[in-house]
Amino acid sequence: MIQVRRGAKRYRGGDEAAGIASRHAFSFGPHYDPDNLRFGALVACNEERLAPGAGFDEHPHRDTEIVTWVVEGELTHRDATGRATTVRPGDLQRLSSAGGVRHVERNDGPAPLRFVQMWLTPLAPGGEPEYAVVRGVAEGTPLPVPRAGATLRVCRLGAGGRTAVPDAARVYVHVVRGEVRLGAEDLAAGDAARISEAQGLELVAPAGAECLVWEMGPEPVYG
Repeated sequence: MIQVRRGAKRYRGGDEAAGIASRHAFSFGPHYDPDNLRFGALVACNEERLAPGAGFDEHPHRDTEIVTWVVEGELTHRDATGRATTVRPGDLQRLSSAGGVRHVERNDGPAPLRFVQMWLTPLAPGGEPEYAVVRGVAEGTPLPVPRAGATLRVCRLGAGGRTAVPDAARVYVHVVRGEVRLGAEDLAAGDAARISEAQGLELVAPAGAECLVWEMGPEPVYG
């Protein structure tokens, strides 16, 4: 089964007066929707745009796997240990908040920042936080998030390109840019597809596209 969610239907969030524009794919904060709480381990897929100088001040997370894909600009990340990292387009950041962590996310650069941030529930609570950045992610490289029992792939397709959708219990496809065809569905930038029991599907990009593709198993035990 393929369920398509259009980018135009995302919940609007953030604080545009402060230079923060957020678009949420799942029930989030004041936008409570009991029929849209999660898909497999995935509980958030947020498109974030930060103006130069804007950002999210220090805030806590617990028992959440946070995966960030930078599309444009530079993301400055700091955590409570004093560690600071700059994440650029093509880099993937993973933060396992585990038993608890505090961090800051800002646009300290001169250009607008755009990134996609995804939250997943872990298979079990607690543990020690972990942080990693993968620089220059190659096309199709498996990027496992073992604590959530999930794997991410970044699919970059040229004009007429195609790639197989993983055969898995649950697959989530987010279109970052361009357009793709998935079965009988046409997806544009910002659109997403939630696929249950995927078998023999392909993504086809008539004019080129970039997609984030999550492969997940059954519902996590925790969360």
